[in-house]
Parts: sequence; C-alpha cells; structure tokens
Amino acid sequence: MFFVVNKDKVISVFVAVCTVFTLFLMTTLFAKMPDKTVETASIKKQLPIYSVDTNEPNVALTINCAWNADDIDLILETLKKQDVKVTFFMVGDWIEKNEEAAKKIHEAGHELANHSYNHPHVNNLSYDKNVEQIKKCSDLIQKITGKPSDLYRGPYGEYNDTVIQAAKDNNHETIQWSIDTLDYKSLTGEQMWEKIEPKLENGSIILMHNGTENTANSLDMIISKIKEKGYNIITVSDLIYKESYNIDSNGIQHKE
Repeated sequence: MFFVVNKDKVISVFVAVCTVFTLFLMTTLFAKMPDKTVETASIKKQLPIYSVDTNEPNVALTINCAWNADDIDLILETLKKQDVKVTFFMVGDWIEKNEEAAKKIHEAGHELANHSYNHPHVNNLSYDKNVEQIKKCSDLIQKITGKPSDLYRGPYGEYNDTVIQAAKDNNHETIQWSIDTLDYKSLTGEQMWEKIEPKLENGSIILMHNGTENTANSLDMIISKIKEKGYNIITVSDLIYKESYNIDSNGIQHKE
C-alpha cells in the first residue's frame, strides 16, 4: 500500500502546529505576569504643587533668593507698604552670605522656605545627596527662625521622584509655581505683568526672584495690580492644604 503525500498539505499542517504551540507558550507566559503588569501600571510619577484648587481669591507670591541681597531692603519696604506677607525660597549658601538679610525677612513676618543648600541640578543627585541639600538648608533656616523649614523648591525648577521623595521623607512639601514672571530675564515690570495677568486665578503660585534688574522696583506696581483684580496675597503655607489632599496630573492640589 502506498501513501501519497501532498507537500502543500504537510507544510500547512506544520505551520498550523507551530502557530498553536507558539500561542500556547505566549498564553502560559502572560498568565504568570498579570500582577506585575497591574503593579507597574499603578505606579504614578510624583508631582509637586503648582497651584491650589480653592474658591477663595487667594494667591501666593514667592521670591527665590540665590544671588545677592542688594535689593532686599527695598523689597521689604514695598511688602510692608502693601501689607502683604510672602514666601522667600532661600538657598542655604545665600543665607550664609546674607544672614542679616535673612533675619530681616523673618523679623518682617515673611515665610522662609528651602531652596537647597547650593543650588545644584538636583535631578542628577542621588537620594542621599538630595537629603543632604535639604537638611543643610533647613538647619540654616532653623538657626534664624527657631524651627526647620517644611517647604522645598528644587533649583532650576527641577524635580523627579527621587527629589520629591527625599523632600517628603524630611517633612517638606515640594512647591513649584503656576506663573513665572521671567523677571530673571531683565523684563520690565509691565512685561512681567503681561506674564501674570492672563494666568492669574484663585490658588495661583507666582514665581519671582530677588537680585534681578527690575523685580524690586516693579514689585509695588505688580502687587497693586494683583489686588485690583480682587486677589489677596498670602504665603504658600497659608494657601496650600496640609492634610487630606491629592495632587492631580497637572500639579493642582485638591482638598479631599
């Protein structure tokens, strides 16, 4: 008896068997991985607070101190005239070089916050080095105010999960901003206001710097315009929620 073998049929059967075997292997492999897949999907990037969801017409004005202190007296004079309190994010070595200016800021009733010790690119640092940057600056703030800082802003606006976790583990909330005046680019006061006005809303956090060309002499005008829009200027600590909150994917802090 002779069997006639059809070559095309043999190839078709072989391909079908290989396909079934491959699908079986893939099904078995993925069946062992669902927990890891779900776990990975559930991990969220940590975010700082850019602004706050609030019905109150409050905004926070923040001033980064990293360069000189030549304009601090004028800034404090303007803030006193306008009867507002703001948050100064200070670099630690700025405090060491300008301790009397830092004391004046504290004595005037403003908030001192942490802006690292020597303004490095913190995204390039290890967890331990980030902790060191935060602690060294916080110790200098405590020396002036009698208590450690609890607000942190990364240099250059940098942050990643390591940076935020280092801050969080050392009792610091990481704060960014929703409005950048770009004052460090030597903008005039009018140009700064053009950056502020369209974005101004309840819960905004505004970024400014001391030691720039026009910030100190433009501050009075800018504060007046913010007030004319119906907003109160308060410190970051008075603006943010301290507990029972979440931060959405846009960095907006919401009360739970």
